[in-house]
Amino acid sequence: MKIGIVGAGAVGSACLLSLVMRGVAREIVVVDKNQARAKGVAADVRYGAVLSPAVEVRDGDYNDLAGAELVMITAGVNEKGGGATNRSDPAGRLRLLETNAGIFQEIVPQILRATPETMILVVTDPPDPLADLVRLLGHPRVLSTGTLLDTLRFRFHLARRLRLNPASVEAMVLGEHGTSEVFLWSSARIGGRPVLQLMVDAGEDPEVLQHEIENEVRYANITIIEGIGASQYGIGMVSARIAEMVLHDERAVVPIGAYNSKYGVTLSLPSVLGRDGVTQVLEPEMSEQERQALDRSVEALRTATSRIDLAPPMGKIA
Repeated sequence: MKIGIVGAGAVGSACLLSLVMRGVAREIVVVDKNQARAKGVAADVRYGAVLSPAVEVRDGDYNDLAGAELVMITAGVNEKGGGATNRSDPAGRLRLLETNAGIFQEIVPQILRATPETMILVVTDPPDPLADLVRLLGHPRVLSTGTLLDTLRFRFHLARRLRLNPASVEAMVLGEHGTSEVFLWSSARIGGRPVLQLMVDAGEDPEVLQHEIENEVRYANITIIEGIGASQYGIGMVSARIAEMVLHDERAVVPIGAYNSKYGVTLSLPSVLGRDGVTQVLEPEMSEQERQALDRSVEALRTATSRIDLAPPMGKIA
């Protein structure tokens, strides 16, 4: 199985390392506008890959993506470079859309010329409207990393407050991978018991904890960027896991970004994910407050997508 990664920056490198460590593919091709960087990243990982399941890691150009079953796009301006690190800015990652949409209009046609049947996984922020752009460019086989990472962050922070293993927490974040994301507190469970009730039993104020945890999750990327300059390792691991679900046709149920005709945009809902992408959406029960929050998230995504300019950009960027 063959995977391509377009973009050899911090996130692309983290995706590559995670793919190799998980043994997801037998061949991985790294493409970047800076060919020397792609060559260096591929070489660095290739030496350590001797310790991992057999895989060929190499740099290349778009033509080398031919036959790839999945291509990750990680290229573009990140939050730090694009000025999207202000916690009080409600636009959040959506502030990067105009710049990264221009970059995608150069990248996507070149991917499709090389491997027209591939599944594209959008990792670049903001991933949901950028996935819609890929679809508008004529390629329906596209996913966004969506809120899977947000969901893991939500589970982690819940578990930490209750001093439990995050793997034991059942909780989801839906909607936009961004500031309008929706936390499903009403269905969050540990051992079959409501998380909010467990908070009360632990002597905590649920309202205060909800606010604190939502802020920790919603702005986790900014906290990470303030420390290391880029949010990369978590999304790298999540992207590799998504690739694994697709290539192995797992039919796993995860919150992931896919176009939803009911809402008219790409957003995250619990979905059955396999080789053909999302084959079924399992829209969960929600409280009225959560339903209204999801509607607001959908509207934020619709507004963002409506601003995408499909005019051909100048220059070549990869």
